Amino acid sequence: MSNSRRRSWAEPYKIKMVEPLKMTTREERERAIREAGYNTFLLKSEDVYIDLLTDSGTSAMSDRQWAGMMLGDEAYAGSRNFYHLEAAVREIYGYKHLVPTHQGRAAEHILSKILIKPGDVVPGNMYFTTTRLHQELAGGTFVDVIIDEAHDPASEHPFKGDVDLARLREVIDEVGADKIPYVCIATAVNMAGGQPISLANLRAVRALCDSHGIRIIHDATRVAENAYFIKEREPGCADMSIAEIVRALCDLTDGCTMSAKKDALVNIGGFLALNDDDLFDAARNLVVVYEGLHTYGGMAGRDMEAVAIGLHESVHYDHIKARVGQVKYLGEKLQGYGVPIVVPIGSHGVFLDAKAFLPHLDQDVYPAQTLAAELYLDSGLRAMERGNVSAGRDPETGLNRRPRLELVRLTIPRRVYTQAHLDVTAESVAEVFDHRDGIKGLSMVYEPPQLRFFQARFEPLG
Repeated sequence: MSNSRRRSWAEPYKIKMVEPLKMTTREERERAIREAGYNTFLLKSEDVYIDLLTDSGTSAMSDRQWAGMMLGDEAYAGSRNFYHLEAAVREIYGYKHLVPTHQGRAAEHILSKILIKPGDVVPGNMYFTTTRLHQELAGGTFVDVIIDEAHDPASEHPFKGDVDLARLREVIDEVGADKIPYVCIATAVNMAGGQPISLANLRAVRALCDSHGIRIIHDATRVAENAYFIKEREPGCADMSIAEIVRALCDLTDGCTMSAKKDALVNIGGFLALNDDDLFDAARNLVVVYEGLHTYGGMAGRDMEAVAIGLHESVHYDHIKARVGQVKYLGEKLQGYGVPIVVPIGSHGVFLDAKAFLPHLDQDVYPAQTLAAELYLDSGLRAMERGNVSAGRDPETGLNRRPRLELVRLTIPRRVYTQAHLDVTAESVAEVFDHRDGIKGLSMVYEPPQLRFFQARFEPLG
């Protein structure tokens, strides 16, 4: 009789180059966070030990991507790298036309300019900050049609990114299909905690939209991560490859905005992809105004080559299993310490439930912002607020929106940190959790008019 034992897991890559990290003292961190106005976005990178602010543009590129960078064709028009990227998008995502941009929000800007008119309504499965702002600047109004479970950190629903079909029908009936330029569908919904949408739900959304002649535009930023959860959780999908699931998701939509700085494993880049010839023509004209020629947008040739290679790497099973696996590892460590987090554990980061972590703090003293600052003070760990500060103010009342989710995101860059870094992270969060009762909130002393979480400044209460 053989003894069964638990087998350890290791990252499916080896380290070829290292970047030294600066170790700081508590006194140095106190000075740094004070100078940053208690906003982790305003910290200098050199003062951060483990940087979990975002997974956007912070991944480690592969040797193949670095080799591809040396093959950059920097011709102003007709770069060969554009055609490589176009071919990769058509093969992996299936969209007909490609409009390159410098990053995802530029694609959102162009999309909003060509599709949204004043008075339009854009339903979506939870807002994202830049997406909603571009919709509003174009005169539209975002309406959340995600299922209720997505707003409950403790709900174990396996697909909290799903659309509430009854709610979507209500919106269509209320405003009329002609006032809905498109339904915005995000895969691996960021603000919900990296929660996936199911193929079955997206098929139902497609059928409903088809019956009213409404487009679906896909925020494909983390579509490969969503595909991994479908393979793991959705009945009938276990034998599908990641690439097959990604293509199935994209085939149910009419186009996408893409921040290549996430799934595609690059430091800069993005695109708008469309199937409609007329929309593509309009977008191609606008990209020349705002970004650059239609065969480079906002990217250099070398960047487009790195994106093309990264798109292929993003659908490799071993890669995506390890990428989501690191997040799961950190989440389970924190659960072992009793730390309240969003469940199920998401795709790209562990989201701390700041309301449950700091229940003695009112939302208008910004518990998530406070918690992010406390984590930095403890260990030099940088995290991101995703709560009342990110949600901004209601444009009609001027009051804070006070979202149901008040979260701190511990975002794991791809192929950057080891399991030991995640152990240090978990221990730091646990230390702050043990001393949570003495934590006071913050007051906002400088507030930018838009996307305030990037540049707002705070002072400690008391």
